[in-house]
Amino acid sequence: MTGKEALEYAKKNGAVMVDLKFVDFLGTWQHTSVPIHRLEESSFEDGFGFDGSSIRGFQPINASDMLIVPDATTAQMDPFMAQPTLSLICNIYDPISKQTYPRDPRFIAKKAEAYLKQTGIGDTCYCGPEAEFFVFDTVRFASKQNESFYFLDSSEGHWNSDKPGGLGYKVRPKEGYFPVSPVDSLMDLRTEMCLNLARVGIEVETSHHEVATAGQCEIDMKFNSLVKMADQLMWFKYVVRNTALKAGKTATFMPKPIFGDNGSGMHVHQSLWMGGKPLFSGDGYAGLSEMALYYIGGIIKHAKSLAAITNPTTNSYRRLVPGYEAPVNLAYSSRNRSAALRIPMFSPSPKAKRVEVRFPDPTCNGYLAFAAMMMAGLDGIQNKIHPGDPMDKNIYALSPEERKDVPSMPGSLAESIDALEKDHAFLLKGDVFTKDVIETWCDYKRAEEIDPVRLRPTPYEFFLYYDA
Repeated sequence: MTGKEALEYAKKNGAVMVDLKFVDFLGTWQHTSVPIHRLEESSFEDGFGFDGSSIRGFQPINASDMLIVPDATTAQMDPFMAQPTLSLICNIYDPISKQTYPRDPRFIAKKAEAYLKQTGIGDTCYCGPEAEFFVFDTVRFASKQNESFYFLDSSEGHWNSDKPGGLGYKVRPKEGYFPVSPVDSLMDLRTEMCLNLARVGIEVETSHHEVATAGQCEIDMKFNSLVKMADQLMWFKYVVRNTALKAGKTATFMPKPIFGDNGSGMHVHQSLWMGGKPLFSGDGYAGLSEMALYYIGGIIKHAKSLAAITNPTTNSYRRLVPGYEAPVNLAYSSRNRSAALRIPMFSPSPKAKRVEVRFPDPTCNGYLAFAAMMMAGLDGIQNKIHPGDPMDKNIYALSPEERKDVPSMPGSLAESIDALEKDHAFLLKGDVFTKDVIETWCDYKRAEEIDPVRLRPTPYEFFLYYDA
């Protein structure tokens, strides 16, 4: 869609406002709105000014003037606004140099796509994320100098089975996978989410309840190219949250909101193509090509540093522990879900041959995460990093002696940030990521997340130590 076509689309749908959406450094949508008459064809080149000093990870206050330039190809009508509103995803530019802003995550993802073509290895990287989430009936939390707590509740939660007036049909821990209603109470809500996703041009492949009690869900989108899928992931989170809110519920993509049950991951299916032909199909293990095996090798080699981007919160590492189907083991296999990388075997078609990276979670910035994983895979191909033998057995069933030879994911955000500082040269190729981006990411995570969490006592510490 061109700028002219976007304007015609807005007029056809009676738009009265334009919502200019952009992603901050950490991966959350921000926006500003203007009346429809302010949107002209020239706006798709000249953009709109805004103050970037208050956006997380963006410009300091002494250089805060920035431009958001809408991408006409992203035009959609927002399904949640009371008045007809045209939504446009924007890129960030410097108003003086007119250069794309290096810390704009969408720009980094676009550079990654350009670098893939530059290598001659392929021309398209397809991504298909499975972003799991919880839907709760209520959430309350606080963190004060003298008080800290959180409270979550869901009518599905097994802990509500003894409540007066209860009708049973609760989801037992780890037994939420695929039950029909009335145990699965969220079918209608997920269907509404699917319809809203379709309204913004996203094709849904499947929808179901997930393993955990208390409203864990999954809705899968059809795969798309890297930047387009990162755009879709932003819409996905927006649609899930707003649909839940309209139903009087609340949705979260936190990896581990509930103790003692499965967390929410975001398995990412990836494949490289060239000229419309898949490159990961071959006559090797599980029907993979040599290129695909090298791609796996690159991701395994760089997994500890990738985790700083694909699992970017302190809460991410409440999920990445053994025992809850969490893919902490850096191995690969066909079908085996205890390995960090899996080769799906649902279809023999060469077009369906792909690698599923299972350790990411949905708190990540999709633009950065998809780009970083592809860069790790390309490094594996360029340096012919073979992943070794597959692990076709339940890794959790191995003896401690056998398991010690299987490397594992980092155990904390601090550990993954340390790994990223030591291992990021593969991300700098083609100027996709920059040293400034890596340094800003690490500094922000330490100052704004790792240290604040580290310094605060938790309620469970009172249980353990108050009478010490």
